[in-house]
Amino acid sequence: MDKRLVIGMSGASGAPLTVELLRQLRDRHPQVQAHLIVTHGAELTLAQETDVSMAQLKSLASVCHANGNIGAAPASGSFRTMGMIVVPCSMKTVAGIVSGYSDNLLLRAADVMLKERRKLVLVAREAPLSTVHLRNLYEVSRLGAVVLPPMLTYYNHPASVEDCTRYTVNRILSQFDLDEDSYQWEGMDETLSIDP
Repeated sequence: MDKRLVIGMSGASGAPLTVELLRQLRDRHPQVQAHLIVTHGAELTLAQETDVSMAQLKSLASVCHANGNIGAAPASGSFRTMGMIVVPCSMKTVAGIVSGYSDNLLLRAADVMLKERRKLVLVAREAPLSTVHLRNLYEVSRLGAVVLPPMLTYYNHPASVEDCTRYTVNRILSQFDLDEDSYQWEGMDETLSIDP
């Protein structure tokens, strides 16, 4: 049986991350079924931040589930998956997951990951972070989720925004051992001399 991975897309900034993630899964990991759930806010952000239409986004996924369909397959723990990625993950979505307020399919699917002890990766996207955000991120981490903000890195010498996007997606996929080509830190050369 093919492996399944649930991909939730909420309305925070970062739509290109979702697009790149789905492309990498389709092109490099065809054995993984991407089950996509998109919120209304995510649809608006997709139009604002990319030239990708909703139809094009859906074509990158194996299966698309309506966010309002609380009876869809990812709403049940008996639907076996590798886990779930929420990318990008808004602070509203984090709050819903922490409180167990599963009023849509994305939140219910995340709730399923926690109750079934499956991997839940939240690509949390906000700046600056308020005390409320920090508290909720702390609590969702305590509940078992992996909080993986799309942080800029420089040691890999990115030449473009696209390089940063690809690197972040590789970090996300590494949580599921699907990142064969990601940049890995090899340590610093200890022979380097740094003047005081």
